Amino acid sequence: MVEQTVEKTNTVQAKPILKWAGGKTQMLNDLLPKVPSSYGRYIEPFFGGGAMFFALQPENAIIADSNPELINMYRQVAANVDEVIQYLKKYENTSEMFYTVREQEWTQLPKAEAAARTIFLNRTCFNGLYRVNKQGKFNVPYGKYANPKICDEDGLKAASEALKKAEILCGDYLLVLDHYAQPGDFVFLDPPYLPISEYADFKRYTKEQFYEEDHIELAKIIMRLQERGCHIILTNSNHPLVHELYAPFTIDVIQTKRHISCNGSTRKGEDVIVTIPPKQQTLVKLDPQPMPQQVSAYPPTRFMGSKSKLLSEIWSVVSQFNVNTVVDLFSGSGVVGYMLKAQGKAVISNDYMAMSATFTKAMVENNSVTLPLDEAKTLLIAHKESDHFVADTFKGLYYSDEENDLIDTLRTNIAAMKDQYKQAIAMTALIRACTKKRPRGIFTYTGHRYDDGRQDLKKSLSQQFLEAVEAVNKAVFDNGKINLSKHGDAMDLKVENADLVYIDPPYYSPLSDNEYVRRYHFVEGLARDWKGVEIQEHTQTKKFKSYPTPFSTRKGAADAFDKLFKKFANSILVVSYSSNSQPTQDEMVAIMAKYKEHVEVIPIDYKYSFGNQSEAKTHRNSVQEYLFVGY
Repeated sequence: MVEQTVEKTNTVQAKPILKWAGGKTQMLNDLLPKVPSSYGRYIEPFFGGGAMFFALQPENAIIADSNPELINMYRQVAANVDEVIQYLKKYENTSEMFYTVREQEWTQLPKAEAAARTIFLNRTCFNGLYRVNKQGKFNVPYGKYANPKICDEDGLKAASEALKKAEILCGDYLLVLDHYAQPGDFVFLDPPYLPISEYADFKRYTKEQFYEEDHIELAKIIMRLQERGCHIILTNSNHPLVHELYAPFTIDVIQTKRHISCNGSTRKGEDVIVTIPPKQQTLVKLDPQPMPQQVSAYPPTRFMGSKSKLLSEIWSVVSQFNVNTVVDLFSGSGVVGYMLKAQGKAVISNDYMAMSATFTKAMVENNSVTLPLDEAKTLLIAHKESDHFVADTFKGLYYSDEENDLIDTLRTNIAAMKDQYKQAIAMTALIRACTKKRPRGIFTYTGHRYDDGRQDLKKSLSQQFLEAVEAVNKAVFDNGKINLSKHGDAMDLKVENADLVYIDPPYYSPLSDNEYVRRYHFVEGLARDWKGVEIQEHTQTKKFKSYPTPFSTRKGAADAFDKLFKKFANSILVVSYSSNSQPTQDEMVAIMAKYKEHVEVIPIDYKYSFGNQSEAKTHRNSVQEYLFVGY
């Protein structure tokens, strides 16, 4: 970014071309001292008369307006000023010529002539007012001036030199700011003012109006720009809503004259200047690093929403903070908590699903206990009669009768184990074996219609179980910290002195499915031994009712995030989130900003392993993953 240094002077070499209602010439003495001493690029998306731009004459600028006629004029003055001047010299200050020219359709004229027409009408119309009707037609009457300066040749050439240094755009301010504004840029905003009386609204700059809700939307954009690191100055009327929207910032009230008003009592007014400095940026960098070798020991799992492919990015962010105790609030597959353990952190893993808590009990909390293979083999042998629950309940649905009997045997033997960590390893292995023996690893359908012949499906269930035991055993290690595995609602988790909380909740989107229990009900049932669940006998899959979760609706998700951020307001917050999800990025930033002084958003290009985020086969799973960082 090449910074521009501003000499704050009131000497203006180039002046506005047009007389402009709401122009800022009379406010320059108040505005210029507030301009940052250096900045990257000058951006003005409500350009109008451009008094601030012409006063500064920045070397690198983007100027924009939604009025296509106005933008054509500026583009032609920049590129073809001599031609514009020649057209202007043909005009005369008569009412006949004024109304003849006003009736012309500017889009049908050569562009330089259209630019000259705009200048002529502005210089000769009543009060220099630019106003259009609902059809976008200029409708101001003739001004009856004795000797207006229709063609200011020197002024136009000076303006042309200034305009040549700018990129001139026609478009909505939202698009301009979103696309162009970068950290360090100076953004000057002079939107249509909020009316302070019935006489104060001089109607239309364009055929579209700018209402209160537009000002509220603009305020949201300004907050985003501040977070992005932009310098911002905003002008508006001295309206209560302005003070409400920008209460945290410096608001200066300036006495001004209203040249447009037809009511003498309203020709004096009060404008405000709002100065919004860029938020201090520590700028969390995304600099992925290789993972410790230990991380690769974690058994790979097909699990909806797993962050196994984002570990280096997550660690890149976490590592920039001096933290010891980390909470993995929605542990899921357990891989993030395991990675943080491998990085030497004291990890508290939590999940509302029993199967997830089982994984982290076996491999995150457990520092030293393994399940010898000989002992694991004895679990495959029936030592006492099972309850035949799986064989009776799920007959013919997912596995063969022989496999169902083996699952019942394993359930019975695992329940009788005395060591909690050996028990967790055995149950983890059973869940893993059952998942690998299912095409796609999910339980939303019955039978084997998705059998693609892969090797995992050909192996026996007992072989899968023993291989899983070995895999989990290899993942067990001691990081020298006390690590914990919790099973419960994130809202109820009691943790003291958590330095950082990593939050990866179910993503709500109308285009996707965040129903973990529906996909994994069978293996979740194994982890719970189907205690405390209600099997829906009328369903083909014999699923049980999903757990109530606030993340199943847009409002519920927003409220849940607010409660979580408040609950862990004293901890650094890192949130994994998808671009497909709701609340939106801006809404998430706003919620987090209630509890955190700094909020940064780090986008990551990402593709999900399977379709939990795909709305159709056309846009298959490609999204942006966001890391929201609050500190």
